Amino acid sequence: MRVPLSWLREYVDVPADAAPEDVLAALVRVGFEEEDVHRFELQGPIVVGEVLEFVEEPQSNGKTIRWCQVRVAPDGETAADGGDAVHGIVCGARNFFVGDKVVVTLPGAVLPGPFPIAARKTYGHVSDGMIASARELGLGDEHNGILRLVELGIDAPVGTDAITLLGLDDVAVEINVTPDRGYALSIRGVAREYSHSTGAAFRDPAERTWEDVAPGAGFPVSADDLAPIRGRAGVTEFVARVVRDVDPTKPTPAWMISRLSLAGIRSLGILIDITNYVMLELGQPIHGYDLDKLQGGITVRRATPGEKLETLDGKVRTLDVEDLLITDDSGPIGLAGVMGGGTTEMGDATRNVLIEAATFDTVSIARTARRHKLPSEASRRFERGVDPLVPFVAARRVADLMVEYAGGTSDDAYGAALFAEVFIPGIELPPTFVQRLIGVDYTPGQIEAALRLIGCEVVGAEGSEGWQVIPPSWRPDLTDKWTLAEEVARIEGYDRIPSVLPLPPSGRGLTAAQQGRRRVANALAAAGFVETPSFGFTTEDQNDLHGSAAGEHLPSVKLANPLDGQAPFLRRSLVPGLLQVAHRNVSRGFTDLSLFETGVVFLPKAGAQYGTSFVPPLAVRPDAATLAELDASIPPQHRHVAVLLTGSLVVKQPGIAAPVTADLADALDAVRTIAAAAGVTIDVAQGQRAALHPGRTGVLSVDGTEVGYVGELLPAVAEASDLPGRVIVAELDLDLVLSLAGDKVVAASLSGFPAATQDVSLVLGADVPAAEVRGALVSGAGDLLESVRLVDDYRGQGVPAGEKSLTFALRFRAPDRTLTAAEATEAKLAGVAVATERFGATLRE
Repeated sequence: MRVPLSWLREYVDVPADAAPEDVLAALVRVGFEEEDVHRFELQGPIVVGEVLEFVEEPQSNGKTIRWCQVRVAPDGETAADGGDAVHGIVCGARNFFVGDKVVVTLPGAVLPGPFPIAARKTYGHVSDGMIASARELGLGDEHNGILRLVELGIDAPVGTDAITLLGLDDVAVEINVTPDRGYALSIRGVAREYSHSTGAAFRDPAERTWEDVAPGAGFPVSADDLAPIRGRAGVTEFVARVVRDVDPTKPTPAWMISRLSLAGIRSLGILIDITNYVMLELGQPIHGYDLDKLQGGITVRRATPGEKLETLDGKVRTLDVEDLLITDDSGPIGLAGVMGGGTTEMGDATRNVLIEAATFDTVSIARTARRHKLPSEASRRFERGVDPLVPFVAARRVADLMVEYAGGTSDDAYGAALFAEVFIPGIELPPTFVQRLIGVDYTPGQIEAALRLIGCEVVGAEGSEGWQVIPPSWRPDLTDKWTLAEEVARIEGYDRIPSVLPLPPSGRGLTAAQQGRRRVANALAAAGFVETPSFGFTTEDQNDLHGSAAGEHLPSVKLANPLDGQAPFLRRSLVPGLLQVAHRNVSRGFTDLSLFETGVVFLPKAGAQYGTSFVPPLAVRPDAATLAELDASIPPQHRHVAVLLTGSLVVKQPGIAAPVTADLADALDAVRTIAAAAGVTIDVAQGQRAALHPGRTGVLSVDGTEVGYVGELLPAVAEASDLPGRVIVAELDLDLVLSLAGDKVVAASLSGFPAATQDVSLVLGADVPAAEVRGALVSGAGDLLESVRLVDDYRGQGVPAGEKSLTFALRFRAPDRTLTAAEATEAKLAGVAVATERFGATLRE
């Protein structure tokens, strides 16, 4: 919001010597962010001059110039540039006459651009200055000739400083207004906030009696909202006033143009300028209609399917049934609260004006503005909430200005008004709530004073059981005791809040599942893996390939409005995302990768329908049934963890003759890292998956429950992702793994006695999985077995065809004594006996 200081001073006592930086500092104290300072980029001498005479001189290029004699200082006085009182000036414009008073930029002046002015020879004369147009002074875009002061109703003495005369010495401060403080998108709101900060006297421009602002009757206006959004009517107030016999060709006063320009709005003619001026002043958007172009009365309603409207920007828009419209007997004539239509636009032929000031539903306006990509100054204010008590004042203010500056006559007997009772519920504020929330010992008197200062009605006295607070009509953001407490802190000063971190209450913190996920991620990062979060969208084919063991078709959730039309499905696996990340890195020359991701996958049930068109209202906590309905509309979501390795783990370097390429064993190490961090033991058994290499695929399980897989991608799958070489992946259901770990992870006790180690080699069928043999050894050896590890898988000479020799390293330890070799051997043989019983294994000689 840009705020011209001259305008601000009309409604609050800003010291005359206050610099823009001082005003910004005051507004920062009450919670606004400083943005910038805006000035007219010009400097004097720029004065009022009088055209004494001119001679028109045709030129060889076909152009006719005027050689003018212009008085720029009273008789007998020196001009502001130190020259004579009469200057000779060459001018190409032809819209002025002898005796006109004009704006003259003398040598030494600088116009916006910057464009310095100096005496220079042109068209055979020395032009000692320049007669300026409105655009050259920064007073709008009009460039139909030089600026004649008589058209602005100004008759100032020759030599008067034109910068001050036209308001070009004004300056504007710009602040950032957050969405919850829409009242500050007005001079009225900013003036009030400056008063809060400094204690300066504030004069409310909206304080007018009902008798003064009440419109007449007779103009037909109705509201017909058959489909309100969230049960809230699209329009609650609609005020119409009529001004007759206006002259739209009259010039906008220079002071109004300068204020609008500093506020960031260009001049568009007196009628539109007045509506924009009042919008900036009071925060109430205004729209003006050419009354003679209206067909019948006005109805505010929702659009019907297929309806169209040509808006003021010249575009024909297809309307949505949620769009709120202003209509007459001919159909739509405007998008309510966003932009008017072209058929009833005010123009140079307008003689009678209908002024509209209304209160529209914030959600309706916000949705329409975003749907049509049509943000406007009006929608910006309506979607943040405008003061419902100000439309009558704003409509009257526009009518008064049109009478004063456009020569119209206010038809106070003819108009219309739709309005509803403005009810603002009270808020209970407990006596010590503010102090406990903010951490400052405010007195009850300070709390009451701060709330009354911002316009609240406060019922309750010091020492009572708290207060009943009714917020002012212009503060729709004050909805509960927390927002009231924030206002007390803002008014009393944020500098009073101590810079001390509060102590968290006991018993809070991360949940067990959150702690487990964090342990797993930290462990993988510490093991050398890089976390690479990816988008949760993929294709249906990728879901089928990586989400199932056999590659069969699986149900997937398709987005109605995907970010990428080529990947419209929610993922069932993390692997496709890791493949995309790996491809991006390889394409940029990074070929040695160890990646991991923890994220959500979506596992819809076959035949189930997901999604809902129901959207609960804002600022209201949904009840249990609504929450259950929303939960049911979301597919089951599981948090997975996946790793991907490709390229070399150790590159070639001095002391290492050949690079160490990542293989399946490294992925298994990553799985063991995950298991250790989660507090479980993960078993690996040979398996099959559609995307993985046969014989290099493992199924991961915890106590017999399958939790994931590990394996090497098929070369064709890796090639489809443009990944050279071997690619090894693993994916686990992290939520399931953590749930199988139980609530607590207890560290095992360390024995102080030495271990007894023995190896055992078993000969058995080649089709028997090594993991199952290991399980048999563990089952038979009993509690003395501390660990068992496969160290060799031999197939060849000395082993019968169709069989293999598996060698395991066994470590035994007792918690209370040193084991003898006989005890270790007995435990080993007990394990061998179970393997023999289950698989026909024999000891290899």
